[in-house]
Amino acid sequence: MTVTQPNPSAAGSGAVVAAPLPESPVVPISPWGRAQPRLGDRVFRRLAQASGVLVVVLIAAVGGFLLLRALPALKRNRENFFSYGGNWVTTDTSAMHFGIFDLLQVTAFVSLFALILAMPVALGVALFITQYAPRRVAGSLAYAVDLLAAVPSIIYGAWGLYVVAPQLRPVATWLNQTLGWCFLFATGNASVAGGGTIFTGGIVLAVMILPIITAVTREVFVQTPHDQIEAALALGATRWEVVKTTVLPFGRSGYLSGAMLGLGRAMGETVALLIILRGTQAAFGWSLFDGGSTFATKIAATAAEFEDQFKAGAYLAAGLVLFLLTFLVDALARGVVVGAGSGSSR
Repeated sequence: MTVTQPNPSAAGSGAVVAAPLPESPVVPISPWGRAQPRLGDRVFRRLAQASGVLVVVLIAAVGGFLLLRALPALKRNRENFFSYGGNWVTTDTSAMHFGIFDLLQVTAFVSLFALILAMPVALGVALFITQYAPRRVAGSLAYAVDLLAAVPSIIYGAWGLYVVAPQLRPVATWLNQTLGWCFLFATGNASVAGGGTIFTGGIVLAVMILPIITAVTREVFVQTPHDQIEAALALGATRWEVVKTTVLPFGRSGYLSGAMLGLGRAMGETVALLIILRGTQAAFGWSLFDGGSTFATKIAATAAEFEDQFKAGAYLAAGLVLFLLTFLVDALARGVVVGAGSGSSR
């Protein structure tokens, strides 16, 4: 392609000459008339697809391994695996007796108790960091909260049993004496003054899941459209009214999804609860002052029995239920985000 431009040597004569334009790069065209992506784009796309497939394969492999190793023990189980509430007996591998009912109750109870404690605190911290605190203070506070996730579980467990439990002993005793008529605060099968109860374990677990919920909520609150905030301020709204009318409605889905992720983290916690909770032979009675075992603590506490495939299979069956339970909770969190996103786009 050429263009014409004046010839300086022929000034006044009106003569023009043709000057070629720089050629644009040739983009390969597919037989269907669409431009084909470059080699780097194709390689990156394939690598991204392979990474996604690898994650799915790994998850399926973990589930398949647990199922295959659990089937031999399930065939020798003489009880209903989903409703048996007695003791876990695997000494005689020819006639085993085990079920997940008690483990499921304790896991759900301590996880929900920790979630109820952590959600309001996480919401308050996220709002303070994003809406109220000065920038320098907000950065330092966010960093400090994120550091809680770096503390090892064994440190949390020792801290909960030897530091938190003695400090909470007067509170636990008062709750038991004042509200003992309610099953939640009744005298459980563990000593109220001992500290190794769901009450102590749930409080420590709430501290452990606080960084997850706070981080997710904070990142969502930061993305609140500034034009909405400025419009509310221009109409004379106070800071709390801005938070109530713009920030909270916009970040509700992120807050709930962060809570679900925290719940999944709480259900899988092992070492901290293993140190705090004290297993008992009495049935779990839905009291905060009960002891007991969760899925994770039961498996970790009996790792010495894993030399036998049938004994190990019984605990791997419980691990399979925990795997499916956490997968369901994470899928629910994802569904909350997707549902909220599709609802806001209408």
